[in-house]
Amino acid sequence: MPKYKVTVYTHNIATGTTMNNIFIKLVGEKGESKRTWLTSLKGLFYQDTGSREFDVVCPFSLGKLVLIELDKQPLPLFPLDAWFPSKVVVTTPERGTCQFPIYCWILDKEVHLFREGTAKRLCDETNHLARYSRELEMKTRTELYCWDTYKEGFPGSMKADNPLDLPSEIQFSFTKATQFLFTAATGITELKLMGYSDSKKSWKNIDEISNVCLNRTVISDYAQEHWKEDEFFGYQYLNGCNPMLIRRCSELPANFPVTGDMVKPSLRGSSSLLKELQSGNIFLLDYKNLDGLKANVINTKKQYMVAPLVLLYRTPDDKLVPIAIQLKQKPAKDNPIFLPTDSEYDWLLAKIFVRSADFQEHQLNVHLLRTHLLAEVFAVALLRNMPMVHPLYKLLIPHTRYSLQINLLARAFLIADEGVFTQFAASGGEAMNEILRRSVASLTYSSLCMPEDITARGLESVPNNYYRDDGLKLWDIIHRFVEGVIGFYYKSDSEVREDQELQNWIKDIFDHGFLAQECTGIPQSFSTVPEVVKFVTVVIFTCSGQHSAVNSGQYDYGGWMPNTPISLQQPPPTTKGQSTESTMLKTFPDVGTTAQGMSTMWLLSKQSTDFVTLGQYPEEHFNEIPPCRMIQKFQTDLKVFSETVKARNSGLPVPYTYMDPALVENSVAI
Repeated sequence: MPKYKVTVYTHNIATGTTMNNIFIKLVGEKGESKRTWLTSLKGLFYQDTGSREFDVVCPFSLGKLVLIELDKQPLPLFPLDAWFPSKVVVTTPERGTCQFPIYCWILDKEVHLFREGTAKRLCDETNHLARYSRELEMKTRTELYCWDTYKEGFPGSMKADNPLDLPSEIQFSFTKATQFLFTAATGITELKLMGYSDSKKSWKNIDEISNVCLNRTVISDYAQEHWKEDEFFGYQYLNGCNPMLIRRCSELPANFPVTGDMVKPSLRGSSSLLKELQSGNIFLLDYKNLDGLKANVINTKKQYMVAPLVLLYRTPDDKLVPIAIQLKQKPAKDNPIFLPTDSEYDWLLAKIFVRSADFQEHQLNVHLLRTHLLAEVFAVALLRNMPMVHPLYKLLIPHTRYSLQINLLARAFLIADEGVFTQFAASGGEAMNEILRRSVASLTYSSLCMPEDITARGLESVPNNYYRDDGLKLWDIIHRFVEGVIGFYYKSDSEVREDQELQNWIKDIFDHGFLAQECTGIPQSFSTVPEVVKFVTVVIFTCSGQHSAVNSGQYDYGGWMPNTPISLQQPPPTTKGQSTESTMLKTFPDVGTTAQGMSTMWLLSKQSTDFVTLGQYPEEHFNEIPPCRMIQKFQTDLKVFSETVKARNSGLPVPYTYMDPALVENSVAI
């Protein structure tokens, strides 16, 4: 009688094993086996993670295996528990091997169907059982993963009230949840015990601020030492947390009336502003997204937020320095243009207001919207429209890990009415919602495609721009990998057009993520293979490298509060010659607000020990040899690039590590 060797793998994850009895049925094109209890001379199934082998004997050959049925039942006097199998591998009597990826929690006593893992589009399905299984899976998915609207004008989100409402397989692991809660609790508790987190006092002197420190990094120490310097100010707009705002300026905005005489002392040699504009050495920061918004009230005290305009100059020795700052969008007598030749505290205070404005723009637009919320859109659309056997599901599911839960927590504890950001950031409250709406309205497809964005902002040749250099290299590596995988499964443009699940996925993203706005340039459908390759590259890059670039350095550059104030307590200066050190200290956020901001940035920069780096795929979704080899090549390319980054960083005073593949997480997980 034909004998099938069944190897069952339990995932190496905390609490992933089971004490229940496991049963399996093999289903092939010529018939099915009996429901078989998986037991052996080694004892019951539940003992360890790893793999166990069992025999399933059938009266006849089942033909090509299509799917398996798994269920588990509790032993007498034992409770029903949870089990996380990773895969089942079946060796047939003909010595063929079939792999069935699972990678989900089985929590109940119901029968669960799992498909043989060869990637298939809907049009590839010829077996009626396979089609039935696919339909059943997608019916369940659309019921589990529903769109919701958090606030009008925001991208769509996953419908769930708390983390326990999320399907179990997308929740944090036990390790991740434990470490996340521990980091969150210890950070604020430490500052509370030190008497900082609840203090409403202003800072007495600059040295006192250094006492509020949860941890020190090489860059946070550098920021503390150099935060007043113009070169460090400019450097951050290329390589800090927000490298997305700076753009080359060939003509001054009408609302920024800087004259050549104003900046002549800042230009080296006998140059002029007009000449430097024409030479491509002048750059602009424009915070118009923040214009006209009402700042927060913290501890019953009105806060202040500005929408500045900043000119930066590339010096002959390739440094980037600010040469003019206007703190409000509309020119006026009470809105002077501050210059490096002004008094020390006039100039320093102007830069402090810019850095605080950058915190608001970075957190809400660059970080929250353009990585977190978009990652959620990509994930929900994938889970609603793609079955596990679809090649795009296999390619993208690792890049959705933990994203839905981390965003749910962000909505509950950061941007909710009682959230940390709402309570303690200058843009918390009414302004926060408006900034996000404005940011969504201005979001474009080309700005998510790094090569196009760099070109559009005129940054192709700016020296010492490591975000650009590393990002373009990472984009290229990802693009070549995606091109190989997509090209393996889609041999022609017609196959793209005929894949209804693929078309449903991009339409869902267009409708719910980009609110059906054609002006965004986001495709509503795919017509060609290159269109799919480009969009999938955007998804993977956004969820990995781009998120790392705008997230991982938050504590590095914000751990020293004067460099990135979360809020400001005094209005911006309206005249020159009035600012002093005392003015600056009174303007800084109070002690408690500083502590809350610092502990939050520390939490959001802290990786868990179950961090999965870009290109690593602990879950084996692909069965076919060609895509598996492409993954190996992808990993090799990333490793070589990582070594290049490390070698370069060894010679830099401020290392740029945020795009180092060894430190980039596969998904938006923090």
